[in-house]
Amino acid sequence: MNKKTGIKTAPPRATPKASIDGFRERIDKIDIEILKLLNIRASFALEIGKAKARTRSEAYVPEREEQVCKRLLDANAGPFPDAGLKGVFREIMSACRGLEKPLRIAFLGPTATFTHEAAIQRFGSSAEFIAKKDIADVFDDVEKDRADFGVVPIENSSEGVVNHTLDMLITSLLKINAEVMLPVTMAILNKSGRLGDVRKVCSRPHAIAQCKGWLKENLSDAVVEEVSSTALGAQMSAEEPSIAAIASPAAAGLYGLQVVANHIEDNANNFTRFLVVGKAEGRKTGNDKTSILFAIKDAPGALYMMLKPFARRKINLTKIESRPIKTKAWEYVFFADLDGHISDGKVAAALGELEGACSFLKVLGSYPKPQ
Repeated sequence: MNKKTGIKTAPPRATPKASIDGFRERIDKIDIEILKLLNIRASFALEIGKAKARTRSEAYVPEREEQVCKRLLDANAGPFPDAGLKGVFREIMSACRGLEKPLRIAFLGPTATFTHEAAIQRFGSSAEFIAKKDIADVFDDVEKDRADFGVVPIENSSEGVVNHTLDMLITSLLKINAEVMLPVTMAILNKSGRLGDVRKVCSRPHAIAQCKGWLKENLSDAVVEEVSSTALGAQMSAEEPSIAAIASPAAAGLYGLQVVANHIEDNANNFTRFLVVGKAEGRKTGNDKTSILFAIKDAPGALYMMLKPFARRKINLTKIESRPIKTKAWEYVFFADLDGHISDGKVAAALGELEGACSFLKVLGSYPKPQ
């Protein structure tokens, strides 16, 4: 029995009389019970949806979903894996939200890109996904209420920050509401599934850069062409047998391609971080991070002075990235992540001190750390 939940979790023990059919019959009965409970959960979710509509509350509250996941992970005694548990309940919550009104999610498209995959992982498959041609269009859709939230890439563990997203965060009024960390697995795809048929490889620049070693070793004679997305490379491969794409393995089924080789990325520990942007301010969960932008003039010791308010209060800065300000020579904007929520006393005090010392400060949002 799980001491935290009081639920019996011990698996059935095999006996000489036990059979596969017997276990399947028990599983069938359990599935019916799960179905009954899902419908009870859905009925409560519908009532919550009606109450939110009356009070004009947000339909999607990322901090609530993170709390649900944390509680379930803490209670999980196995053998059901934590990753699978998270996936199952993301879909349950997505389906329950969709009963009232599916969320509209704009993302950097086209479909079958890693950003699309990150959006599904965050919101579940019951949301309505809107592919956009560039990052600015994602922000524009959310700002003009054509979408409830947007999903954009912000950085890759191998290739660094996505500057276009940083530029949009500088000018946009949207807030960061959540983040998604997605392991990036690259595959080489083509029509035939044969490496010998490949004369050209097409993909987005970041994907090509992440697979340089594999390409040099296995396709050194092939022409490598940069295109706007991994999905466009897959589409080109579907239209021309001599072209291969570097893309997600999931793109193979969508475009009618074969996986020639999987896991071709040079760094096996390769992650891309995505941001969920929206209009709402994030509420405190107790396990949060805050993202900020601030600008300083180029002077000796200037950055050191900007970081002192955090060091003095023992606030952990998990990331800092610089970017030149396009409209002002020799001035820079810094993108930083720090542990804590904007409502925390020491975080608010540090930011107040920073604001008095820098030329520009913008809080991009406080949001829950992913479970």
